Amino acid sequence: MTKEKSKKKQTETAQSLLLVEDDPGLRSQLRWALDEFDVHLAEDRETAIKIFRDAHPPVVVLDLGLPPDPNGASEGLATLEEILSYRPNTKVIVSSGNEERVNAVEAVRLGAYDFYPKPVDVEVLRLIIDRASRLYMLEEDNLRLSRSHENAPLNGVIGASPQMMKVCDAIRRIATSDVSVLLTGESGTGKEVLARALHDSSIRAAGPFIAINCAAIPENLLESELFGHEKGAFTGAIRRTIGKIEQAQGGTLLLDEIGDMPLPLQAKLLRFLQERLIERVGGREQIELDVRVISATNQDLKSLIGDGGFREDLFYRLEEVGVHIPSLREREGDAVLLAKFFLQQFTESLNKSFRGITKEGLNAIAAYDWPGNVRELENRMKRAIVLAEGKYIGAEDLDIDLGKSATQVPTLRQAREAAEHDAIVRALKMSQKNLTAAAKVLGVSRPTLYDLMKTHNLTAAG
Repeated sequence: MTKEKSKKKQTETAQSLLLVEDDPGLRSQLRWALDEFDVHLAEDRETAIKIFRDAHPPVVVLDLGLPPDPNGASEGLATLEEILSYRPNTKVIVSSGNEERVNAVEAVRLGAYDFYPKPVDVEVLRLIIDRASRLYMLEEDNLRLSRSHENAPLNGVIGASPQMMKVCDAIRRIATSDVSVLLTGESGTGKEVLARALHDSSIRAAGPFIAINCAAIPENLLESELFGHEKGAFTGAIRRTIGKIEQAQGGTLLLDEIGDMPLPLQAKLLRFLQERLIERVGGREQIELDVRVISATNQDLKSLIGDGGFREDLFYRLEEVGVHIPSLREREGDAVLLAKFFLQQFTESLNKSFRGITKEGLNAIAAYDWPGNVRELENRMKRAIVLAEGKYIGAEDLDIDLGKSATQVPTLRQAREAAEHDAIVRALKMSQKNLTAAAKVLGVSRPTLYDLMKTHNLTAAG
């Protein structure tokens, strides 16, 4: 293979990198040192923006001192803002001398990924670029997965963690049958979202999806809400009312917080599940119904059975198949993915304008244990978008107290190492242990992949 053809092949496969540097000597040195990347060169803001809009490089190395302000940072900061306004997910690494540390801090505040000190240590810079490239790839993979939910069987589900993918696979398999399903998990984990996704994936998708929260309705009214009532059945019953079970005819009924259903009503629900017949309150007519039942609870029903608070025979009717929904702290990487989803959703619905979440904000989201799960994250993001000032959501806007959860979560270094390990394992699996293909998936060179595998004690054979 000729040198020209080899260079062409490298350009086609290597990850794109934009280097913005006004010093021609340093520019040439860095291009040579970073030859594993497809390096684009620019010496000023105008050239940099033109190349960026044409090539869309995921990583930009940016010198803040650009002409016509080579001794200041105005042109570099303006270039940074323009790049991030066009593609906010770009990882911009800025260069800074010791005397320019204030400018570097300002650049990070505006959304720069990281900075490297001058004089340049190429190995340090390469390490920063590799880390930025991997993070960009993982974020793009997560974004692709989150966007694909619109066309996937599980409509409305946002998540890319192995834990959530396992749940989604189970829901997809269950959807093809007509068994009763019991969803368990902490409050705020999205049990109703998954119940609706199960319905949408089933043959009953064209039918109604009816949900009722058994804990939100007073005991004396719950029976009427579920089974309906005839006119005159009780004081105030001025007309016939169709209950939730009957409303779900041909579709799906979600019984949320099923553990709070009173014992007398549990017996009547059991009869419906056994015979598929109901009688409205005050009525004598038996009504045959075709309804799929999904139940959800954050309680331990088996403990309730032991305490006499829940019928064992009803439990086994409800849990023909059980699915446990993991808490958000158990879903690796999903908190950040959901935060970005909520940012996009609420900036549009609330007519706000934010460019993204700061690095510190993302670190706080990843480190916090989210006792209120997805519901808490959604509420904190909405409040931050309403109240925050500036162009980015920061950790202080989210009002996260990491002190309460510091002992329950890994350190950021441990979390990053775990994410890196999982990404390498996934890439090797996807490429069927082909190291060249795996390196391409990860956006790194083959030697870099060798080093990473050695660091994580991984082998192509293992």
